[in-house]
Amino acid sequence: MHQPVSYQKRAFAKSLRANATETEKTLWRLLRSRRLTNLKFRRQVPIGPWIADFVSFERRLIVGADGSQHAESTRDQQRDRDLKERGFRTLRFWNNDILQRSEMVLEAILDAAQHYPSPVCAPDGAHPPSPTRGEGRKSE
Repeated sequence: MHQPVSYQKRAFAKSLRANATETEKTLWRLLRSRRLTNLKFRRQVPIGPWIADFVSFERRLIVGADGSQHAESTRDQQRDRDLKERGFRTLRFWNNDILQRSEMVLEAILDAAQHYPSPVCAPDGAHPPSPTRGEGRKSE
C-alpha cells in the first residue's frame, strides 16, 4: 500500500538533490532527460523509509552511487531487501566506476532495464485499469 511521504523526508530528499556529490552529478548528467534510451529517471526519491539515489519507476529500477562507507553495510542489505519487497531492483556502483568507467555503468543499467519487463502495477502499487466495456472475460 502506498504511504504518504512526510514533509521532513521530502525536505531531506530536496537537500540531497541540492548538495549532490560529484559522482551523483556525473551520473545524473548521464541519466537525466531520458538520455538513456528514453528511460525516465528521478533522483533522490523517498521510497518508504529510504531515499533512492536514482529511480526509474517505469522499470522499478533503483541505481545507487556508493562510496567506501557502503562496503558490506548491513543497513544497505536491509534496504535492498525492503526495496525488493516493494517491487524494486537495485543496482549499486562504486563511485570510482561511475567517474572512470561510465560507459560500463550505463551498459549495466541499460541491460538491467531491458532484460526485465515493466511491471503490470503502477509505481504506487495500484492495479492496472480494468478492460474497457466489452473486453475481457464474460461472466457466466
